[in-house]
Amino acid sequence: MVDRILIRDLLVRGIIGVRDDERTRPQDILINVELRTDTRAAGASDDLADTVDYGALSKRIVALAETAGYGLVERLAEEIARLCLADERVEGATVRVEKPRALRYGRSVGVEIERSRG
Repeated sequence: MVDRILIRDLLVRGIIGVRDDERTRPQDILINVELRTDTRAAGASDDLADTVDYGALSKRIVALAETAGYGLVERLAEEIARLCLADERVEGATVRVEKPRALRYGRSVGVEIERSRG
């Protein structure tokens, strides 16, 4: 059995893109993360030490997105997945990174990746 911790709709501003205008002004970046982990110990103990600290992880994700300055959303998604898997309790992660209003006629464009331990 695998449980899931969901981090939904983190909206941050950062430099992302390959065009000259994208490299000079921050853009909105929408991030969603699903962590696959076992939450039974935390459910029994009610102790933060027994689970993934999603508050601390969210802060690291926001800091990365605001400061990294990657060209591709694929790269940002990959680095977010690495942050997630740095906690040994996380068995796998699904990461979605979107750029709202990046396309003239679209609400957003983005990627979704799945990564797992091993």
